[in-house]
Amino acid sequence: MNEQTSIDQRISAQPGGKTMRKRLFAASLLAASAFPILAIAADDHHATVQPDALKWSAPAAYAKGAELAVIKGDPTKEGQYIVRLKVPAGYKIAAHTHPNDENVTVLSGSFNIGTGDKLDEKKGELVKAGGYSYVAKGMTHYAWFTEDTVLQLHGMGPQGITYVNPSDDPRKK
Repeated sequence: MNEQTSIDQRISAQPGGKTMRKRLFAASLLAASAFPILAIAADDHHATVQPDALKWSAPAAYAKGAELAVIKGDPTKEGQYIVRLKVPAGYKIAAHTHPNDENVTVLSGSFNIGTGDKLDEKKGELVKAGGYSYVAKGMTHYAWFTEDTVLQLHGMGPQGITYVNPSDDPRKK
């Protein structure tokens, strides 16, 4: 008889042994399933970005007044990206789509987001600081800002922007 069989027999022989054996088996499965997660976490590097270290630039895809800072990744390439977009009060982003899903978190200020082929300030929803908005791949939407605002955008790249009306695209002016 091997050592494992002997341990199993001793556990089963005790009062409540079958329940204990099931619990040990469940705990073993749980522990074994955690190893791949731990391996992934061990390969992920730690990174921090302080607000004063952000490098803001004027993105060509947005009208004058917007500033963009890349936090992680590269939104123009495959893989995860995280960026911040800073816009002044009164700023508007015409109707457009994205080739991938976009996740938007309002860090400060607020913004209004609406769906459709033309910016309409009578429609849409206000998203306040701390709020979140999800924009599905290909969904036509627009935004406007009534106060200075900083958004954090993240998703899987490559990300881009295609304006419904080509004349709204600052890259073509």
